[in-house]
Amino acid sequence: MKFSLFVHMERSDPAKPHAELIDELEELVLMAEAAGFETAWIGEHHGMEFTISPNPFINIAYLGARTKRIRLGTGTVIAPFWHPIKLAGEAAMTDVVTAGRLDIGIARGAYSYEYQRLFPGLDAWGAGQRMREIIPAIKGLWEGDFEMSGEFWSFPSTTSSPKPVQKPHPPIWVAARDPNSHDFAVSNGCNVQVTPLASGDDEVTSLMERFNAACAAHPDIARPEIMLLMHTFVAEDAADAEQLTKDLSLFYCQFGAWFQNKKPVRQGILEALTGDEIAAMPQYAPDKMRQNLVIGEAEEVIARLKAYEALGYDQYSIWIDSGLPHERKKKSLQLFVDKVMPAFGHGRPQ
Repeated sequence: MKFSLFVHMERSDPAKPHAELIDELEELVLMAEAAGFETAWIGEHHGMEFTISPNPFINIAYLGARTKRIRLGTGTVIAPFWHPIKLAGEAAMTDVVTAGRLDIGIARGAYSYEYQRLFPGLDAWGAGQRMREIIPAIKGLWEGDFEMSGEFWSFPSTTSSPKPVQKPHPPIWVAARDPNSHDFAVSNGCNVQVTPLASGDDEVTSLMERFNAACAAHPDIARPEIMLLMHTFVAEDAADAEQLTKDLSLFYCQFGAWFQNKKPVRQGILEALTGDEIAAMPQYAPDKMRQNLVIGEAEEVIARLKAYEALGYDQYSIWIDSGLPHERKKKSLQLFVDKVMPAFGHGRPQ
């Protein structure tokens, strides 16, 4: 099982400069590369300091000039916010400037906060249908002289300029949850990204079952890869683990509030949650975080990840966004490198 890092700029203090956040992002990615991680993933989000990444291709191009080996992926671009010609061209250019190290993850998007601002009236169904239309379109544009007459986009014969370095194109990953999304991804030869969020190991198993069912339904297609994304933090001791569960509980309550899209947002920062609002989300209580996220000392983390490897996951991505201070993220990541990765036969690349 390969390891990767899912990482964004984030802040709750408007006094912290964005330029400092870029430096911190780079430091974490360089740590991951030095440790032999497969990929660093950066997604797309708009208008929120909670996750700062209006165009992941910019971040990836920046990091591409500062790294040598690690792959760099969009985890994920939001399909309905893109025109196929723009997405194909910008992705191909990014593949060129990173010397063929781009992975492109695509999703329908999830925040109604973003839908309201970038695509008023869009719902999850409509977003999903656009994702299903844009993936064959960008493949066609990369091949060249592609004409489209679809439900959502139509254009005359067009060729992506530039074309990607990787042949026939960069790996495409689809963010999937329901069985139909898994089936679409597999039937179109795409890899799959899944996350149980804070739902726990039963959901981890269920997501793999949905993927396996989709693979079985398409025996003529080579089995694609599947990546599991989870919040993962290695603690120094039991007290450290307890504090991490409290910190991640608050993060998930904020995450839930963004999804509910009911709290005021000022200067891209969500209004602070009240005690009653936190209590109204018992699914994110610290004891649930301890059970459902991968938080603990190294031996506990190894055991959890060994179980995921046995299920058949090809890649495990550490979701490090958490609201924690940068130094605390670095400490956890270093503990993962030093104490967890050796149990999976991973060492520092020569």
